[in-house]
Amino acid sequence: MTQTAAAQTETMPPTTPLLKSAGHVIVDTLAAHGVERTYVVPGESFLDVLDGLHESSIETVVCRHEGGAAYMAEADGKMNQLPGIAMVTRGPGAANAHVGLHTAWQDSTPMVLFVGLIPFEHRDREAFQEFDIKAWFDTGAKRVMVLDHAERASEIVAEAMFAAMSGRPGPVVVGLPEDIIRQQIDPTLHPAIPVAPGGMTVTDWKALKSALEEAKKPLFVTGGNDWTQEGVDDLTKWLEEHHIAAAVEWRCEGNIPFSSPSYVGPIGYGRPKPTYDLLEETDLLVFVGTVPGDVITDGFLVRQDWSKKNFLVTIDPSLRGRSGPVSWQIVSKPDVFVRDLVKMDLDTRPEWQAFTERMRGEQEKFAALPPAEPSEGQAKMDTLIANLVPTLPQDAVITLGAGEHTNWAHRYFPTERYASMISARNGSMGYSIPSAVAASLAHPGRRVVTIAGDGEFLMNGQELATAAQYGATPLVIVMDNQEYGTIRTHQERHYPERISGTQLKNPDFAKMAEAFGGFGVKVEHDADVPAAVQSALKAIDEDKTFALIHLVVDQRVKAY
Repeated sequence: MTQTAAAQTETMPPTTPLLKSAGHVIVDTLAAHGVERTYVVPGESFLDVLDGLHESSIETVVCRHEGGAAYMAEADGKMNQLPGIAMVTRGPGAANAHVGLHTAWQDSTPMVLFVGLIPFEHRDREAFQEFDIKAWFDTGAKRVMVLDHAERASEIVAEAMFAAMSGRPGPVVVGLPEDIIRQQIDPTLHPAIPVAPGGMTVTDWKALKSALEEAKKPLFVTGGNDWTQEGVDDLTKWLEEHHIAAAVEWRCEGNIPFSSPSYVGPIGYGRPKPTYDLLEETDLLVFVGTVPGDVITDGFLVRQDWSKKNFLVTIDPSLRGRSGPVSWQIVSKPDVFVRDLVKMDLDTRPEWQAFTERMRGEQEKFAALPPAEPSEGQAKMDTLIANLVPTLPQDAVITLGAGEHTNWAHRYFPTERYASMISARNGSMGYSIPSAVAASLAHPGRRVVTIAGDGEFLMNGQELATAAQYGATPLVIVMDNQEYGTIRTHQERHYPERISGTQLKNPDFAKMAEAFGGFGVKVEHDADVPAAVQSALKAIDEDKTFALIHLVVDQRVKAY
């Protein structure tokens, strides 16, 4: 090197590392964790994150209400092994999103809600839309974190994703002060934190094997969202080989295929009496991915005898929500438990097969389709279901909110794959349309059907605009009985002939669907049901749009 060159080198400034805003680093970290989409209602409080999404691989789904965005993220978390992601703004936006958090909490769904916040320097001064994020969310989320130091942006995201997935999955809230996320930081990303899956110990394995060998009427109950298709397939094969019965937690249908000879039905609200009696009749219950909670035990009343034998397989060591006896706990995620279970060699006993075949027979009678031929008079859900179900492919998906309209799906919908029923087990109304949009976007090649009540539909029906904007193509069935049916049923039971606060007057939902850019048909007479089903499916398949059937039914109609 010449003397001149050496002198120039000595005077050159040191290389400045490439910096990025904290908001952009947040987006980069989500992408590095495998996040494919985020559900957003925009706000000026997190503009830098929105800017980071502009050229990101993550699809930004702009929703029409924060409740709808939160429901979509929660549904996304049910369908994947990653948390669903929602982004909303401070104050009113955060309040509107709270319903999705409660759903994720009670349904054990991994979800991360990012909330834009007021600037750091404005805190505790009653600034515009200010609220205390920890006071609001601390009792309904696994963790509530606030990014007060920009350089921790990637670390906070990695911690949030880990917290949502580890142990019993659930929602996590991350607050993003608008001035902090604009600060320039080192863009190095924090690696994903591995989640421990647990598993059976040798002692667990021996205890379960001994209990099964002693049992005359063993019953598995599967539930929760923490499964994969491989785990479901392996468990189903093992159960069928050993002629062991399996029921499924309410609104988790698909964890055991509908057509499996081991499947004996759902256990939850509206279950038929033979299935209801199962919990008391069986001499060994093995819960996998869930616990015997309020709904399964009919308000903590069934299966409370501590002489009963219950094995609980859950990654949650606290057994939160459990009711009744615990003979043994296996701390494990479902897939890891199944991986070890299928290695267990058992001699199938004749009484197992007899018990399973009897209960399978009861389920087949319960799920037998009603006549497809229309009858005289008012349109009927029975006729619609009988005409729809035979058209469904093996991988069809059903999404549901809450209400008596869901009973037709629980009874008849052929849930053959994992995550083929996406629903709100906390009984949250307004979930049907957002979850159907999320399912259609996540699985564009699958038939997605949602059944909404007339009251429920108007809680988040505006998200059909989101469906139209992003090409989601669900079949929406709105069962219109001009009332809040479930509440009316309870009212009739406790306050007979004193109907108050449950009656509704509805618009033409088919015209609403057309106004949003989809296909709509209103059906009032049963004779018109088959043609309506065909027309709706044709619109989805040929026009690549969503379709809505507005079915006007008798007010007090029941599925069972």
